[in-house]
Amino acid sequence: MRRSQLAILPLAITLGAASLAVAGCHKAPEQTKPAAPQQARSVRVITLQPRAVAGALAASGDLVPREEAAVAPEVTGYRVLRVLAEVGDYVRAGQTLVQLDPALLEAQVAQARAQAAQAEDQARRVQGLDNSGVLSQEQIVQRRLQAEASRAQLRDLQTRLRKLSVTAPVSGLVLERTVRPGDLAAGGATPWFRLARDGQIELQAQMSQDDLARVRAGQRATVTLTDGVTVNGTIRLVSPEIDPQTKLGYVRVSLPAQAGIRSGGFGRAVFTDAVGQGLAVPETAIRYDADGASVMVVQANNRVREVPVRTGERGGGWVQLVNGPPAGARVVQNAAAFLVDGDLVRPVEGAVAPAANPANASAAR
Repeated sequence: MRRSQLAILPLAITLGAASLAVAGCHKAPEQTKPAAPQQARSVRVITLQPRAVAGALAASGDLVPREEAAVAPEVTGYRVLRVLAEVGDYVRAGQTLVQLDPALLEAQVAQARAQAAQAEDQARRVQGLDNSGVLSQEQIVQRRLQAEASRAQLRDLQTRLRKLSVTAPVSGLVLERTVRPGDLAAGGATPWFRLARDGQIELQAQMSQDDLARVRAGQRATVTLTDGVTVNGTIRLVSPEIDPQTKLGYVRVSLPAQAGIRSGGFGRAVFTDAVGQGLAVPETAIRYDADGASVMVVQANNRVREVPVRTGERGGGWVQLVNGPPAGARVVQNAAAFLVDGDLVRPVEGAVAPAANPANASAAR
């Protein structure tokens, strides 16, 4: 029995040593390290503030004469002998448009001329007879006054005779004619002709009060007519008042004088450099996804928050924000930065103003 125990003892010692050796080959498990704090990324930011944004603006309206002239007879009671102009004609200032029948007036002029000659002869006969006693002074004065009255009557009839030729007061395009041969010249409110002075037709485009503030005299515009023809124009006049009923004003756009531009037609103008005032951000600050447009706003704790926006005019590398963050908000200038809500950033103030993007500029137009 003792030999058996002695034999087992070395085996137990050997197994124990082997277990210690195996245990020595394994290292003690390491403890888990705490997560490192989030690293703040440097981003350029721009402070949201009002600024002028030049973009495209459209308005439509009627084609009207720049200045309209009316032609009507200055004498009444005479028949129209000839009408010498038609609608669409271009007439010159002083050109005869209507000739009235002069037969009756010519007879009156001949009679007045004879009476004036007789009165002149009577006045000459008393020349030098003042206070001579041959005729009373009253008779002498009466003959002289009669001569003057006869001359005045003759001049009046000669003037009326010239007025039988109804002429154009200005050069221009005949827009309307209402007179016919045989008509009797009579006083009335309806003119015989309507002229567009110098043939100049303008677009009178209706605009809201806000849009009127974005345009100015001398600004260029592209006008499209109903037949698709496009012409270049210039704003001549911006309405100084707003219609109290419609709350609209108007601009007058001067157009070139050409056959296709007709008074009473319709046109649509696009002003490519209309300047608007409002909160704006660089084009690069806008990000687009399935939910629409948005910007990344840096909060007081330097963490970003995505804010939905509604954009307006574009121009010069800027985009107007119709709805969005308030003035003074810090907006990340580069929307392409891989940022999500809650990211910690290190804002760099005083971002460089963006340059105009040719592609966007052309799209805005």
